[in-house]
Amino acid sequence: MSTDFQQARAALGARLRELRAEATGRDLALRLGWTQSKVSKLETGRQTATATDIKAWAEATGEPAAADELLARLQGLESHSRSWRRQLRAGHRPVQDALSAEYERSTDLRAWEGAMVVGLLQTPDYARAIFTRYAELHKSPRDIENAVRARMQRQDMLYEPGRTFHILMWEAALHAGVCPPSVLRAQLDRLIGVIGLDTVRLGIIPFGAAVAIPPANGFWLYDDRLAIVEDWHAELWLDDRDSLTVYRRVWDTLAHSAVYGSHANRLIGRARAHLDLA
Repeated sequence: MSTDFQQARAALGARLRELRAEATGRDLALRLGWTQSKVSKLETGRQTATATDIKAWAEATGEPAAADELLARLQGLESHSRSWRRQLRAGHRPVQDALSAEYERSTDLRAWEGAMVVGLLQTPDYARAIFTRYAELHKSPRDIENAVRARMQRQDMLYEPGRTFHILMWEAALHAGVCPPSVLRAQLDRLIGVIGLDTVRLGIIPFGAAVAIPPANGFWLYDDRLAIVEDWHAELWLDDRDSLTVYRRVWDTLAHSAVYGSHANRLIGRARAHLDLA
């Protein structure tokens, strides 16, 4: 979680505490029907308030007019950190639609993924396995088929002129058993076909390659305006210049360790041969 996000959440908590005025945390908790610990966590920035929490707080403190201000603060905070718990309340399809909008707005896209094949290059069966795993993790609604369809529709952009996709993956992504072996075989075949596309430059960092920085969590860069970084609990949507500069530097640094073309093809073939021997 970014320092900017923590500071913004702490500032929101301080404003909530200010509105509480003379009431004790215990009194406010009783009015709201909450635990006292929830009031404390919201005020100290250890928990992020929901829009419903914000409105209830404004009413309970006798400051209903403050709700709009608080909601604006919350919206600004969430523009940077979007928790999976909140994003997936309606399932995975809305998340995919939001990402598709960002792809549509972009012409030069860069991705890094160390743990699995990037979504834009996934087969339907591989995507289905990934969505199922994450639905289980986050206990989210199972709209798996709708999410798969949305992801496959987005892949049409790979064949549209005017966009370039620079994609980096660690060799580990070729071996990760996140799906049945038969599905992974088909996925690896798909990657071999992608190498010939003129809109895609696929680089793979081999096991044992010297890397200037440790490969870490996956992210996408959309032109020079947005970075979307994935973590277990949330996505970070970053549009400030300093953050974008760091993530572009990370991408460029990793790219120096990658192989392309026939060399990448051999790594994919090696992963497929390993599956055939298993």
